[in-house]
Amino acid sequence: MTELHPAGIEPYAHGMLDVGDGNRVYWETCGNPAGRPAVVLHGGPGSGAGPYWRRLFDPAAYRIVLFDQRGCGRSTPDAADPRTSLAANTTRHLIADIERLREHLGIGTWLVLGGSWGATLALAYAERYPACVSALVLFSVTHTTRREVEWVTRDMGRIFPEEWSRFRDAVPEAERGGSLADAYARMLADPDPAVRERAAREWCRWEDVHVSTAPGHRPDPRYDDPRFRMRFARLVTHYWRHAAFLEDGALLRDAGTLAGIPGVLIHGRMDVSSPADVAWHLARAWPDAELVLIGEEGHGLSGTSTTAAVVAAADRFRNT
Repeated sequence: MTELHPAGIEPYAHGMLDVGDGNRVYWETCGNPAGRPAVVLHGGPGSGAGPYWRRLFDPAAYRIVLFDQRGCGRSTPDAADPRTSLAANTTRHLIADIERLREHLGIGTWLVLGGSWGATLALAYAERYPACVSALVLFSVTHTTRREVEWVTRDMGRIFPEEWSRFRDAVPEAERGGSLADAYARMLADPDPAVRERAAREWCRWEDVHVSTAPGHRPDPRYDDPRFRMRFARLVTHYWRHAAFLEDGALLRDAGTLAGIPGVLIHGRMDVSSPADVAWHLARAWPDAELVLIGEEGHGLSGTSTTAAVVAAADRFRNT
């Protein structure tokens, strides 16, 4: 089984890119400066691109580009601060940031790798700039449609009824029948710090539940950090309540623009937070994509088989 590339891959360059609207995006490059360019689009939104992502690529073959999306990680201003406006933090802005970073680094085309929310963003970017994308490697594939958001925030209560009841009941009673992403976003903007903190804690508690179907799942230690909780909850609810700021169904409808771009879609059959039909429908609409279903694993890279499949896909494209 293919394993992660060794730890210890350190950046040879890094910086802060001014992307406008008062935002500065942290970026770094690792691996081989003359290698095949590849960019990582992290999940969340709001997770940030930690060192783990570097190990998905062969550092001898790839020029690995990581960056923290607006408002998170080392980018500024920090969405963990309730005073930070999210008005200029939309999918359109993130796509423009990716393209500005490509131009800043003098890259022609690059492989785009993304998981979960990062898969949504990767598809949106690739459909907007297909000539700039040499290949796509996507895992835990999502489109962040209204139907998908409703599934995660409401329908999943059929699978985790007790935990979902707690998630719902953290919302004021009058708002429990509407959009829970909207309700949580309002609480996260409340002037009372205690209301904001409770909303961040309960949102992240639910996030940890609905990705917990993989064998050996452990709670995400990042949620122990109150600033990470607030940052993550604010950004996720912001994007989810607006269905990624995309026309519903547009990513699947426009998959034809990816013709000629090779791709690998890797998805766990036990991924109940992002059901596999999303990846399956995309593979049917995009003939150049290969669908890899991992029978025993769930969401993200918590399972060894999914991780191995992502590394193998990146290795396959390193010399093409």
